Amino acid sequence: MKLKLATVALGAALAAGPVMADLVFPSLSYRTGPYAASGIPFADGYADYFTLLNERDGGIGGVPIRVVECETGYNTEKGVECYESTKGEGALLYQPLSTGITYQLIPKTTADGIPMHTMGYGRTSAKNGSVFSHTFNYPANYWDGASGAINYLLEENGGDLSGKKIALVYHNSAYGKEPIRTLEELSKKHGFELVALPVDHPGQEQKSQWLQIRRDRPDFVLMWGWGVMNQVAVQEAANIRYPMENFIGIWWSGSENDVLPAGEAANGYKALTFHNVGSDYPLYDDLQKYVVDSGKAAGAGDQVGSVLYNRGIYAAMLAAEAARKAQEISGNADITAADMRDGMEALEITEARMAELGLPNFGPAFSVSCENHGGDALVGVTQWDAASKTWSMISEFKPTDSDVIGPLIAEDSGNYASENNIEPRC
Repeated sequence: MKLKLATVALGAALAAGPVMADLVFPSLSYRTGPYAASGIPFADGYADYFTLLNERDGGIGGVPIRVVECETGYNTEKGVECYESTKGEGALLYQPLSTGITYQLIPKTTADGIPMHTMGYGRTSAKNGSVFSHTFNYPANYWDGASGAINYLLEENGGDLSGKKIALVYHNSAYGKEPIRTLEELSKKHGFELVALPVDHPGQEQKSQWLQIRRDRPDFVLMWGWGVMNQVAVQEAANIRYPMENFIGIWWSGSENDVLPAGEAANGYKALTFHNVGSDYPLYDDLQKYVVDSGKAAGAGDQVGSVLYNRGIYAAMLAAEAARKAQEISGNADITAADMRDGMEALEITEARMAELGLPNFGPAFSVSCENHGGDALVGVTQWDAASKTWSMISEFKPTDSDVIGPLIAEDSGNYASENNIEPRC
């Protein structure tokens, strides 16, 4: 009798088809340390989107998703340790949310054949997919951000910045230094003076930088900050009564956490972006129903709709869409990391697809190719309203200066290829 039952069970299993392994997406998060306030909402959004797909759709293409979270504390060494400890789980994609960790993982992920998505951060020249086969930074990068800020200021100043002084307050790390070369080239092109002011980790002490700004009186201030550095900078700007409408942060310096501590004084502060703001999208109804109300949210549910939660949602959405493309290309639902890389390289995000996903007009349409791992380089601008405590889009997604950025990417990626004996592949 036992043999008969076992035979029946085996036959049923075979009839049902092979058991699919999980689609594994590691999350190199940081819920602790001086950058936790920024890391938590992103990690929550990233996890919640995949939970939604599991609960509502049964995963991606019928295969369940498993998010493997590993705490890095925004520490490069811990980030590499997290990578090494999770890659054997069947990891399909890494999103380290750290430029320092990214630089260390580029050669590792390439050697291991696992793709990495550094959305709006990391090594900018990784946009050249001919050299960086496994690193992607769509839909925009830091040099796009630098150009987007200058283009916006040009529009606001009748197309002329000659004779203007622009200060850059930046995190004194690989992250903060990324835009300097581009801004230097743009200053030559447009005739403005660039003053670079580094701020050491974690960014709580900025008195000297803002005293210099008060003394030099730059026409505009740009900021490449993260975590507590942003809060301090906005407050210091308010302390010296610097006009907030002339203060523009990169997209990692434009969350609610960055402006709320300064209260009314933060009103008018601006930040760049590569996606829209708020929660007025059909997707959020499903998130509430399937994730938050059912008690399956990664956090307390209080971050839903915030800037960095939205960015985590966006990152997960792009990962899921690349996985779908990988399933389509390979003909297999249970994809490998190699399939995932191919899916990312063939990714095309259209407005029609975003609407289907419940995120109409949430981000710019873009496509990826072997030569272009960075998308279409479209950048928007948001502004903070202290009274309503909301961010609003004040400039649509617009092109950046490819005439300046293109040669810089070619130069930097070419140097990397020479140093590492990489033969461009496309």
